[in-house]
Amino acid sequence: MIKKLTFSALSALAISASGALAAGGEGHIEDFDFSFEGPFGTYDQNQLQRGLKVYTEVCSACHGLKFVPLRTLADEGGPHLPEDQVRAYAEQFDVYDPEIDDFRSGTPTDFFPSSALENAPDLSLMAKARAGFHGPMGTGINQLVKGIGGAEYIASILTGYTGEEKEEYGSIFYENTAFPGGWIAMSQPLYGEDVEFDDGHDNSLHHEAEDVAAFLMWAAEPKMMARQRAGFVGVTFLIVLSVLLYLTNKRLWAGVKGKKKD
Repeated sequence: MIKKLTFSALSALAISASGALAAGGEGHIEDFDFSFEGPFGTYDQNQLQRGLKVYTEVCSACHGLKFVPLRTLADEGGPHLPEDQVRAYAEQFDVYDPEIDDFRSGTPTDFFPSSALENAPDLSLMAKARAGFHGPMGTGINQLVKGIGGAEYIASILTGYTGEEKEEYGSIFYENTAFPGGWIAMSQPLYGEDVEFDDGHDNSLHHEAEDVAAFLMWAAEPKMMARQRAGFVGVTFLIVLSVLLYLTNKRLWAGVKGKKKD
């Protein structure tokens, strides 16, 4: 229970008086090998399901996903849970319904609950709001090669605790190699073996952090795969259209340019 209540490592991403904290580029960010990276990347359905379990059993005690509809858990390209599992998952939440002026069990048409703690940021868009890779000199070249790195930033925060701590101004700070400035006000949330995965996957700290970061990436951009497919179709169409226009242009102007028509 203590681990659940102390899951607020990501809270520090939003509670900062310094712009550097929001940038997320001053700490050491590990380059995780996520399946969704690159123009042809795809979400790993099993990984998203594992990340959902980490979020549900650990993260949801403090952090919400108020912009994510529960029904999207059944969408292709996401966790793709069966409809009956989505309904059962939604029923575990108590949702306030203004029409009946009372709480009721959640349904797939509802959204994930908001954050339980006032200072715990909502994680719906956290993976898109944070950048793990920058520079040099603010040029963003690393982002062209590695991507923005929001998921890597989250995973690196979760695995970046060294075990050292210090007290300043009556507050305890914990050393974290990924957090800007090196010290974070939140205690370590994941230790490894915090959850048991249904598929028997390794539940070490590294894999738990990677899985929940992948899930938060999907939560922030659930239509990524559809967008990529649409972009690929659009680019292919433009290439074909350009070739046809070029050939048409050559044929139309062949007589003007003194060339014999075929």
